[in-house]
Amino acid sequence: MGRYTGPKVKLSRREGQDLGLKGAKTFSDKNPFKRKPQAPGQHGLSRRRLSDYGLQLREKQKLKRIYGLFEKQFRNYYKKATRMQGITGDNLIILLESRLDNALYRSGLASTRSQARKWTRQGKFLVNGVKTDIPSYLLSKGDVIGLSENKMDFLIPEDYEAPVWLNFIKTKNEIKIKSLPKRNDINEVVNEQLIIDYYSR
Repeated sequence: MGRYTGPKVKLSRREGQDLGLKGAKTFSDKNPFKRKPQAPGQHGLSRRRLSDYGLQLREKQKLKRIYGLFEKQFRNYYKKATRMQGITGDNLIILLESRLDNALYRSGLASTRSQARKWTRQGKFLVNGVKTDIPSYLLSKGDVIGLSENKMDFLIPEDYEAPVWLNFIKTKNEIKIKSLPKRNDINEVVNEQLIIDYYSR
């Protein structure tokens, strides 16, 4: 099954929450989700009460769509999270946040994770001086992301605040990973326990 290429607002409407897939438009009055937040389809206005399984499925789908992953990719992250020390739900979110495409998005260089994936596949970035074209590359403390060419101009809003675990050095067009993200550094509104319950069935 290929990656979803249809209207991104439909994914937000399906989950009943703006997933932030539209970049800057997410925060503007032009965001289609603000005008039409109900679920897509003929019966979108009448959301039915979900079963426990339905709630678990929707929460899993929501997080998977926020980060733009296939089911197999997402399941593999969950399996890896269960093998790590600590709380599985926290581990899952931290793994997703540590992806290269997500760091580019969080830094403000890319307006969406989708754009960050596209640029990464085009070989526009280096990690520790090595060209890296894998969006899922997992970053570590001390890693430095730089440009493979100096022809890219980035329009980062003056009031944009990057998360505390990374630092964008504007004079060098570099991102320094200061630490691995912690769960309380991440503002995604997700109930990880529902996802754990889904995969524990």
